[in-house]
Amino acid sequence: MTQTPLLPSEEYIEQSFFFQSLREKIEDNAPLQDILQSVREEILATTKLPMAIDFLLAELRHLGLFNSAMRRLSHYFAPYQTFLIAAAEDDRGRFDFRVALEVLKLEAEFRAAEKTTPAAMFVYQFEVLCRHRLKYDGGLAAMAGDPMYDENWRHFLESLRRRIGMIDLADLIYVRSEYYIEQQSRRRNGTMPDEPPIFGTREGRIALANRNKDPLLLFSALQRQLKYPSVPKPKKHVEAEDLIHNLAQRVNTLESRLKLIEEDQKGGFDLSKFYSHPDDEDKPNGHRLAD
Repeated sequence: MTQTPLLPSEEYIEQSFFFQSLREKIEDNAPLQDILQSVREEILATTKLPMAIDFLLAELRHLGLFNSAMRRLSHYFAPYQTFLIAAAEDDRGRFDFRVALEVLKLEAEFRAAEKTTPAAMFVYQFEVLCRHRLKYDGGLAAMAGDPMYDENWRHFLESLRRRIGMIDLADLIYVRSEYYIEQQSRRRNGTMPDEPPIFGTREGRIALANRNKDPLLLFSALQRQLKYPSVPKPKKHVEAEDLIHNLAQRVNTLESRLKLIEEDQKGGFDLSKFYSHPDDEDKPNGHRLAD
């Protein structure tokens, strides 16, 4: 995987504004192409984002999707950003596009911040996978290509990708923390790890306190104690609206079928009325069912 370069902070600031504007304007049910053109005029012209939007707009007109264009713009959009949009555009998934934009907006803000650490970015990105039930394999592979992470982090992400579901996440964080090294150095027969720590002392302490617990409790503790960013939660009302719409469609279908059954039982249902007579074929308004 080609390593995406780390962009200047002004690019991420404009990306955050871009994702937020998309999120807000989509609520007005405006055509997506019109939204892109409108938002493009608001973006800072000294950044590369307007050119990226032009490419997104062209790809949207051609294929009707964003993720294929973002994948081709791998020098600008991080693989994880593309992964989220692809998951939102997957018809078989349940990851809402509006939620994806909200996640990306906050993530871009986080990228623009001067004090952002790889540990905090990892927790944010991984919690998104957990909360929204996205594919861990594809998500972790995308994270490994993120410019936020150095070689030590990429080895950790690849290891986590292979062992996901086999070992507790809190254990993985604890043994790769400075706190674990401190604990081992105090023990008479303590064994030092072969790999350098990538989490700090406080992350290690919090991870140790959350062993064998729900990972969401670990994320919550890190957010409380270390001010890590919170992940947007799944929109339950969106799922409820979709469920109501689907149920209404099924009720209407059942009502139509019941009417046909009732007419058939009463002897009043005649299929012949749906067919045209041979004499009608020569008439301008004559139709046949087979047509």
